[in-house]
Amino acid sequence: MKKLALLCLALAMPVSAANVVIVNANNASATDMDAVQRIYLGKLKAFPDGSKALPLTYDQGDGTRESFNNTVLGKSESQYSAFWSKLVFTGRGTPPETVASQEEMVKLVGTNPNTIGYVDESLVNDTVKVVGTF
Repeated sequence: MKKLALLCLALAMPVSAANVVIVNANNASATDMDAVQRIYLGKLKAFPDGSKALPLTYDQGDGTRESFNNTVLGKSESQYSAFWSKLVFTGRGTPPETVASQEEMVKLVGTNPNTIGYVDESLVNDTVKVVGTF
C-alpha cells in the first residue's frame, strides 16, 4: 500500500517547470505576450520602447521551440517554417537566429539588451527577466 501511495505521489508531481519568455535584465520596455508574438512573426521589429528587437529561437525539432510555436505563435513547426520561407522569399523578413541550447539562450539574452528568447524557467538568473509564461 505504501508503494502505491508513493507511485501516485510521483505521478502527480509536475515533470518539468514552465517555459518563460525572457529579455535582458536591463531591458526597460514593457513587453507583453502580444508583442512577443508580433516580434517572432516579424510584424514588430522593435520593443515597445523603440529599441531594436532581436528574437532568438532553437533549431527545428527542439521540443521547447515546438511548444513556443504552438502555444505562443499558434503555429505548428511546418506552418512556422512555411511562414518564414514565404517572408524570406519575398524579401519581407529575416527569421529569428537559432541557438543550440537553453544555456546559450540565457547567455546571449543576458549579454545583449536587444535580444529576446525563451527557456525553461529553472534557468532564469539575474541577467535576464521574465516577460511571459507559456
